[in-house]
Amino acid sequence: MGGAADKRDVQPGAAGRAPAADRPENVRNVVLVGHSGAGKTTLVEALALTTGAVNRAGRVEDGGSVSDHDEIEQRQQRSVQLSLVPVEWGGIKVNVLDTPGYADFVGELRAGLRAADAALFVVSAAQDGEGIGGATRMVWDECAAVGMPRAVVVTHLESARAGFEEMAAQCAAELGGDSPDSVLPLYLPVHGPAGPDGHAPVTGLAGLLSQRVYDYSSGERTDAAPDAELLPLMAGARDRLIEGIIAESEDETLMDRYLGGEELDIKTLIEDLERAVARGTFHPVLAAAPAADGARQGLGTVELLELVTGGFPTPLERTVPPVTAPEGGGRTELACDPDGPLAAEVVKTSSDPYVGRISMVRVFSGTLRPDETVHVSGHGMEDRGHEDHDVDERVGALSSPFGKHQRPVPSARAGDLVCVAKLTRAETGDTLSSKERPLLMEPWVMPDPLLPVAIEAHSKADEDKLSQGLARLVAEDPTMRLEHNPDTRQVVLWCMGEAHADVALERLRSRYGVQVDAVPHRVPLRETFGAPVAARGRHVKQSGGHGQFAICEIQVEPLPVGSGIEFVDKVIGGAVPRQFIPSVEKGVRAQAERGVALGFSVVDIRVTLTDGKAHSVDSSDAAFQTAGALALREAAAGAPIHLLEPVAEVGVMVPDAYVGPVMSDLSGRRGRVLGTEPAGAGRSVVRAEVPEIEIGRYAVDLRSLSHGMGRFSRQYARHEPMPAQLAAKLRQEAAEHAR
Repeated sequence: MGGAADKRDVQPGAAGRAPAADRPENVRNVVLVGHSGAGKTTLVEALALTTGAVNRAGRVEDGGSVSDHDEIEQRQQRSVQLSLVPVEWGGIKVNVLDTPGYADFVGELRAGLRAADAALFVVSAAQDGEGIGGATRMVWDECAAVGMPRAVVVTHLESARAGFEEMAAQCAAELGGDSPDSVLPLYLPVHGPAGPDGHAPVTGLAGLLSQRVYDYSSGERTDAAPDAELLPLMAGARDRLIEGIIAESEDETLMDRYLGGEELDIKTLIEDLERAVARGTFHPVLAAAPAADGARQGLGTVELLELVTGGFPTPLERTVPPVTAPEGGGRTELACDPDGPLAAEVVKTSSDPYVGRISMVRVFSGTLRPDETVHVSGHGMEDRGHEDHDVDERVGALSSPFGKHQRPVPSARAGDLVCVAKLTRAETGDTLSSKERPLLMEPWVMPDPLLPVAIEAHSKADEDKLSQGLARLVAEDPTMRLEHNPDTRQVVLWCMGEAHADVALERLRSRYGVQVDAVPHRVPLRETFGAPVAARGRHVKQSGGHGQFAICEIQVEPLPVGSGIEFVDKVIGGAVPRQFIPSVEKGVRAQAERGVALGFSVVDIRVTLTDGKAHSVDSSDAAFQTAGALALREAAAGAPIHLLEPVAEVGVMVPDAYVGPVMSDLSGRRGRVLGTEPAGAGRSVVRAEVPEIEIGRYAVDLRSLSHGMGRFSRQYARHEPMPAQLAAKLRQEAAEHAR
């Protein structure tokens, strides 16, 4: 790092060999964060080549590739799931977690952040790229809130319109916040001769601390002293970097010595830099590019690996998430100790058509071994279709992944990541612990899925497999919620966005063999009476033997919103025998549940039974139930029926610059804006009440409106009368559909 890199062994390892981690201090867990197209997966491939995990053709000895994606990723040309690529550098195992950059797959990003101890934010230097997107800034702020160490990697240096210096300045301004000097480059690009198009490619990096030039033009990293023309260009950036390091140093004498003209020891500066990076108070900016054809090392990959292994914290330096006993009790503080009690967490669940379910597990404490029995606890998300677990399971084979291949490992010690086969009950977010000492790890925060997608089985054969397929799908993805809506009788998948929904339906088809059709999502409306009305229900049939005879007369009157259904008996003189009065009520309530106009439940009415007739032989419980239902339908034919729509309490958190557009947009959705409140760091929350029928696609629309920087929550408030013109439109659509 700025001079330390050339002292390390940079020889590649054996392609295909699974890196081993004998102690937690020899592990680094790093998650790559950045918008879609920033170059995260390409960077992972470059690191794998530099470390010798793959050969120049990008393959390991068994034919696998780090870039082997599933068919969905190949078809969509983007990552949609968290992937783990373990590599080894200088005797250190580096677990590289590649996350999707598209906002719909934020659940995979959250899992990566949970499993990692530090984050590399990947941004593109291409001037036509997105640069630092709003979603990336939000994740940066979240990492800052928990003190996660971070660094920035600038990619796409090969682009003709790339500008490393401009992007580094933007990172300092947008990510540094009040401390822009905490986000500074360690190296500056060195350009080769300009080509016919005038573009001068980046051929190496100039180390600001070491004052050495690391040249990659030959395909192998070499270093040399900078020429006389380069030194003045490096001087200003070097001074600023040293001052930034000194500002974070624990040695309070360094600044005075530096200002006094003393030449500080490079080793001291590097040690202070590494400590500041590990504490999460200084964030280096580096540059990286894939290796040229035939080259073994991509530009900047050695420097990046040196930062990761020398500056990023070990698992020993991370606080283990709090754990409790599943049956309750106080919290237990654990340390990252291979000999301690077992506490591991499933951070990702996937299915392989040949192996079955595979669980990616982060071991926080203890040692996980194959074929041992562990306790599975989790995980408090029954509202999303994830049942709580409290069972014992036998661990299958342990393996280290590489692309589509799994390479066996004998055990996984505290601080490491591993894939576990055949955990049939464990789901993402569950805790694995000793069966003698069960533990439950505090879950990480998952965003709520807010885009509803109603589905139906394509055929009878698909219907038979749908339930099992949905259960397996939801087990893999805790950001997805499965709902069987009793009001609309629809099966609804609540997703993070349209891309998330597309991937879910494709996985149902390709992995689980279930073909489904997306159908319009129905908002659960209600029906109520608009005026008092009297009606008669007559059910008289004679078809040989005992007939059916029941007559009841009712009065229906509307009640205030939220009153439900009241049933009152005012029969005089036994016109309806006492034993059949509950039957009339049962029939009325059953018909109210089925609806009287558009098939939505009837609420907020009082039904009074005033009179009726019975037959000594032909009257029965069933006959009076039918008569009660008929009476309510007859009443509906003689009175106006109003539709009630659900209204949600909505909270929209956006940067202050978007508060006005959000308020205007909510008002255009028939919303009532209740006000705003500050949410810190230049952000505000807009509070409003909005009809749910107007926010079915708000998860997608808000992302577009706020350039990916907005979030919202919704909670059912109540049902309110729907405007007459909208109710009339729904009735017309229902009539046309019936024809």
